[in-house]
Amino acid sequence: MCGIVGILGNHEAGPILVEALKRLEYRGYDSAGIATVQDGRLDCRRAVGKLVNLQDVLVYDPLAGKSGIGHTRWATHGAPNVNNAHPHRAGKVAVVHNGIIENFRELRAELAQKGISHHTDTDTETVALLAQSYIEQGLAPRDAAQKTIARLEGAYALCFLFEGEDDLLIAARKGSPLAIGHGDGEMFVGSDAIALAPMTDRITYLDEGDWAVITRNSLEIRDVSGRLANRPMKVIQIDTAMIDKAGHKHFMAKEIAEQPTVITGALGHYLAEDGSIILPDPGLDFAKIERLTMVACGTASYACLTAKYWFEQLAGLPIEVDVASEFRYREPPITKGTVALFVSQSGETADTLAALRYCAGKADKIVSVINVPESSIARESDLPLPILAGTEIGVASTKAFTCQLTVLALMAIKAATDRGRLNAEDAAKMTQALRAMPGLMNAALGIEEHSQHIARKLAEARDILFLGRGRMYPLALEGALKLKEISYIHAEAYASGELKHGPIALVDEHVPVIVMAPRDALFDKTISNMQEVMARGGQVLLITDKQGAEEAGSGVWETIIMPQVDPFFAPILYAIPAQLLAYHTAVAKGTDVDQPRNLAKSVTVE
Repeated sequence: MCGIVGILGNHEAGPILVEALKRLEYRGYDSAGIATVQDGRLDCRRAVGKLVNLQDVLVYDPLAGKSGIGHTRWATHGAPNVNNAHPHRAGKVAVVHNGIIENFRELRAELAQKGISHHTDTDTETVALLAQSYIEQGLAPRDAAQKTIARLEGAYALCFLFEGEDDLLIAARKGSPLAIGHGDGEMFVGSDAIALAPMTDRITYLDEGDWAVITRNSLEIRDVSGRLANRPMKVIQIDTAMIDKAGHKHFMAKEIAEQPTVITGALGHYLAEDGSIILPDPGLDFAKIERLTMVACGTASYACLTAKYWFEQLAGLPIEVDVASEFRYREPPITKGTVALFVSQSGETADTLAALRYCAGKADKIVSVINVPESSIARESDLPLPILAGTEIGVASTKAFTCQLTVLALMAIKAATDRGRLNAEDAAKMTQALRAMPGLMNAALGIEEHSQHIARKLAEARDILFLGRGRMYPLALEGALKLKEISYIHAEAYASGELKHGPIALVDEHVPVIVMAPRDALFDKTISNMQEVMARGGQVLLITDKQGAEEAGSGVWETIIMPQVDPFFAPILYAIPAQLLAYHTAVAKGTDVDQPRNLAKSVTVE
């Protein structure tokens, strides 16, 4: 969520810190700040709102120094204001923090007994106050930081900067990711490698419980037990073009348009020329699996719900799908023959990672479907499966979702083959249907102008309903989520057959109802539900193919015609209109499409 940057550099740190923070804007934030050390003097500048506000502050009140830390804050404890913005300073200590310090109240009370008072509403200030109290007791900055870190409970990524120390950063992680970048006589710290990409491609990732002492020419990492831990340095490749809007007005628009390309890449990664599905070692034999438990959050959970239909219908494999924030607190039994599969774009989602750790040692195997190969979830999985969507900046997931669906669809085909439910000829037909998907998506992007026209009307609504049946029900859920995420319009999704069991009471002439209905085996039933809506004055937007539009008859408000697609994989294609409608509705309303209020791209705190 929050973005952290640290620099021990050879140039003025202030502008570099701000530019690095811009690369972390996609994570979501409501305030920002930096701190530097110049000639031994520690100083901070902070501002509420976008980074441009911090830049304005720095124009009128600049900060010099070649050592510094920066932060974009997504508020947890305390309102978004200058007082609660990071970095937090106490005496000779400045600190930036991502996560939640769960025992901050106890620590605050302990400090109060010593006459040390707090001045903000945040849990993070307690970290700075505690470190400063140890320095006042005579401890060196390194020792003060170490002792402070040992007292903390909860989740955190931390970076400390000290007055009088222009060649020292202390970094630590527990539950929140943190990377260290290696330069030539320079060192860097970042919440992820994207922030550091312009400065270095040599990255060391801290493991859970690690803390590090960093100077311009050295890196010392110790594990949770205090032992030296030499984590490997890796050369990473980040396509900087993927972090540019490439002529689009928003990152979301660019990422919607990229879907045919990235799905082509994902298919090429897993499909051999003969159509067989190739998994990285150690592979996966679905014939030996008795149950697959799938866990995720948000959009990724809807990808899992879609895959449940695929795995059960195609492979006859029992599937359990759960949202990660509830899964581990149910303490579900993990029986023999169970494989646990976790889906996360960032690979750092706190709830999903916690659920993975609950399953570790209980499930036969841990599998993950991730977009960041070096993420915590990937590294803690027996079999990480990359979706190869490339960097996704827009908070509302688009290309990552369809790439997740593509990889899960391939896994369902493999499961059906392994379990003897699909012969080689039929499997080849299904993989061929997936190979056709990028071309169909290119054609589907042609509905954009029509979607933009419809979105102007949707932007006037206060409530919108989405309906889908069978494999389209999870896609309806995703469509509603996309719309409310970025347009702030209340939207709900229902399985079409459930409409008459309560939700139909919401229908009137002021509530648009979006029906997602390719011409498939359940089409007639969905259209019957749609007729029930229209009989009560509901304004129906039907998303279907040409044959479906002809059979649905008249009376709908608008129809979006999609290319003909294998109904089994229609959710991948029909994600396009769901995304375009949400995008253009948000644009019509004038909301912040890429960084919607209150949301973060990567939810790294519980």
